[in-house]
Amino acid sequence: MKRQASYQWRLREVMAAHGVFAASDLEPRLHERGITLSSVQVWRLVTQTPERLSLPVLAALCDIFSCTPAELIATRAQNVAPRRAATGEPTPNTAGMAPIRPKRARITPES
Repeated sequence: MKRQASYQWRLREVMAAHGVFAASDLEPRLHERGITLSSVQVWRLVTQTPERLSLPVLAALCDIFSCTPAELIATRAQNVAPRRAATGEPTPNTAGMAPIRPKRARITPES
């Protein structure tokens, strides 16, 4: 059984809980902690879920809002059911099986 992990970026909620409602209010606070990001980068950090996040930025956000990384990033993992074939049967486990290869064609001269 496979497990699928997912996460939810909660910076906006944490900001609102601390009375910060604009990304432009966050930029100087980050700068005070040595994090230099452009206005657009800060706006994206607030409005979008980041794929990658540097630890210095995460540490600065935790310091600004006196929170833990777990409060900024809600994680979840759940079991994923095996994929089923069109017949409704589970797909066979092919681990350890040799791949099926077509036979090489032989061309014989015409008599």
